[in-house]
Amino acid sequence: MDYLKVSSKSSPASVAGAIAGLVKDEVPVNIQCVGAGAVNQAIKAIAIARGFLIPTGVDISCAPTFSDIEIGGESRTAIRIAVYVHRLTAPTAVDSPELMPS
Repeated sequence: MDYLKVSSKSSPASVAGAIAGLVKDEVPVNIQCVGAGAVNQAIKAIAIARGFLIPTGVDISCAPTFSDIEIGGESRTAIRIAVYVHRLTAPTAVDSPELMPS
């Protein structure tokens, strides 16, 4: 399984574009982060991607899990975030102010 690898230096807007593109192409989206800063950037990217996708009738949600990985011969704990796609059917959900991007 492939992962979008997000670091603390990743641009949330760029990662959001990647997430939205994969969702539109119907490719499963999974994100891998190591460290609090990376998790912060990943969550911001998911929120931004959600704002991109909702007007198109698609919503996303996510679920985190822990994973032990090896980086440079050293064992680390990563957070892996699975992104789930939901097709919107109610037109009122798209028009809801709290769901619209600012």
